[in-house]
Amino acid sequence: MDIQLVSLNQRSNCLIRNPQFSGFSKTSSLHSLLRFPAKSKNNTTRCAMKSYRLSELSKTEVDSLKARPRIDFSSIFSTVQPIVDDVRIRGDAAVTDYTTRFDKVSLDKIIERVADLPDPQLDPSVKEAFDVAYDNIYAFHFAQKAPPVKVENMKGVRCKRVSRCITSVGLYVPGGTAVLPSTALMLAVPAQIAGCKIVVLATPPGKDGSICKEVLYCAKKAGVTHILKAGGAQAISAMAWGTSSCPKVEKIFGPGNQYVTAAKMILQNSEAMVSIDMPAGPSEVLVIADKHASPVHIAADLLSQAEHGPDSQVVLVIAGDGVDVEAIEKEIREQCQSLPRGDFASKALAHSFTVFARDMVEAISFSNLYAPEHLIMNVEDAEKWEEFIENAGSIFLGPWTPESMGDYASGTNHVLPTYGYSRMYSGVSLDSFLKFITVQSLTEEGLKLLGPHVVKMAEVEGLEAHKRAVTLRLQDIEAKVPV
Repeated sequence: MDIQLVSLNQRSNCLIRNPQFSGFSKTSSLHSLLRFPAKSKNNTTRCAMKSYRLSELSKTEVDSLKARPRIDFSSIFSTVQPIVDDVRIRGDAAVTDYTTRFDKVSLDKIIERVADLPDPQLDPSVKEAFDVAYDNIYAFHFAQKAPPVKVENMKGVRCKRVSRCITSVGLYVPGGTAVLPSTALMLAVPAQIAGCKIVVLATPPGKDGSICKEVLYCAKKAGVTHILKAGGAQAISAMAWGTSSCPKVEKIFGPGNQYVTAAKMILQNSEAMVSIDMPAGPSEVLVIADKHASPVHIAADLLSQAEHGPDSQVVLVIAGDGVDVEAIEKEIREQCQSLPRGDFASKALAHSFTVFARDMVEAISFSNLYAPEHLIMNVEDAEKWEEFIENAGSIFLGPWTPESMGDYASGTNHVLPTYGYSRMYSGVSLDSFLKFITVQSLTEEGLKLLGPHVVKMAEVEGLEAHKRAVTLRLQDIEAKVPV
C-alpha cells in the first residue's frame, strides 16, 4: 500500500473541513469545545475535554500537546529520599513503621514465604477467569523464548549469544485505590518462564494485615517465592537494599504512584545496584476513531483509563469527517456519571483532550508524536494501518478489541511505557527478565586468520598488551613441531 506519513507541521496550512466545526478559528480551537456542564447543585459530574484542530495549530502548539500532566519530581524526591535512606539503615523496622504510618496497618512481620501460605479460596468463576488469563499470558510469553544465536564469522571464529535469567527480581503490585491481581500475573509469569530463582512480590496489605487473596492466588500459580506486605517507596527500598527478612533483588518491575516511581528512579542511580523495568507515569490511552466507530465504545475506552486516577490522561483523535461528536460527548458524560470511580475519571478528563485530524495519515502522525502507552485504533480496516505505527506501548486493532483485553487476559503484557517513553522503551516481556551473554571461541586456524588484523588495530590504538595477547599465541602456533 503506497501511503506516506508526513510530519504534522508539513500539513498545517490546510483547514479541516469538518461541517460540525467549520466556523471555529484557531483561537477557539485552543479552548474546550465539548459542552459538558460543570458540577451542579445536584452533584452532576463534570466530564470535559479540550479540543483542538491539528491543521490550525503551529508546530510549537502541536508539540505542546504531547506533554503529559507535569509531575513535580523535585518535591517528590525530597519526600522519598529520606524513606529510601531510612530503609537502608533500619531495614524491617523502617518498613514496619512506614506501613503503620501510611497504610494504618501494624504488622508482626513484613515478609511471607509463599510456599508456607495456605491456598486461598476463590469463587470458581473468579478462579477460572484468572486461570484463563494465566494460560494466555504464559503462552504468549513462552513463545518469546529464542534459541541461542550461533555464527561462524570466519573459518575457526565462532560467536554465540546466550540468555540467562536475572537471579532475583522484585515485582511491585499496587494496592491503593484498587487491587491489581492482574499485574501479579503480568510480572510473575514471564519471571517464571525465565527461571528467576528469587521472586519477591510487594503489595500493600489489607487493613487487617492480610494479603489480597486474588493476588496470593496469582502469586502461587506463577511461582512467586516471597510476598512483601508493603507498598510505596518503603517497599521499593526494601527490595532494592534487602533487609534481614526481605531478599535483595537485582531488578524491580511494576507500575505505581509518583512515590513508587520516584523511589525506583532514585534507587537505580544509587549504591543499591538495582535496575528497573522502565520509567513510568500515570496510565494513558489514545483512541483513533473514524465515522464507523461506535460512540458508546469510544466513551467506554476513554473512561477505562480515566478511571485509573486523576493524573491519568486520555486522548481522542477524530480521523476524518462524519463522526458523531455530540453522541460521543453524551456517552462520556452519561457513562462517567454512572461510574463508581467517576470522580477520578472526571478529574482525568479535565486535562485530557480531543484532536481533529483530516484523515488517518494525520491521525497516525499525531499518535506517533504523542507516543501513547495504549493505542486503540477503532477504525475501518484497522489492520492495514498497523505497519505505520512507530511509537506505542501496545496497539489494539479494530472495533472488537477494547484495551481491557490486554489489561487482563489476551496474553500481551500490560506493564507498558507511559509519559511518551514508548519512543524508546518497550513494555515488559520475557526479555525483561533475562540478560544476554556473548560467547566466542577460536581455533588455531581462526586465530591465524583473524589475529593479524587484530594486531594491526591494536597498533593503531597504541595498546601493546592487546597486541601481545595475540602475537604471543601466534608465535606459539608457529613454534609447534608439525605432527
